[in-house]
Amino acid sequence: MKAQRVFYKKQQYAEGIVEMVVWQLPKPEPDRPHGYKYRLAFIQDGVRVIGYDNERGKGDHRHYGAFEQPYCFVDVKTLIQDFLNDVRKHR
Repeated sequence: MKAQRVFYKKQQYAEGIVEMVVWQLPKPEPDRPHGYKYRLAFIQDGVRVIGYDNERGKGDHRHYGAFEQPYCFVDVKTLIQDFLNDVRKHR
């Protein structure tokens, strides 16, 4: 069984683009014990300004420009809220 997309949204937001995609995995993985794979990004002028993801080998983390820090995943709803709050703060 493949990962199934459970959420997707891409839209113009202020002076940039917000794209959010979340997949549910068939089973938890070491870097994704919650069972979700995700990528959320706020792009301005072709550059990711804010991003949340959990790429393999890195686990849950977020980006602010070139700065990266761990992110504590709670659930999908909280993930999206946290990301959008960071985008609003950036503006």
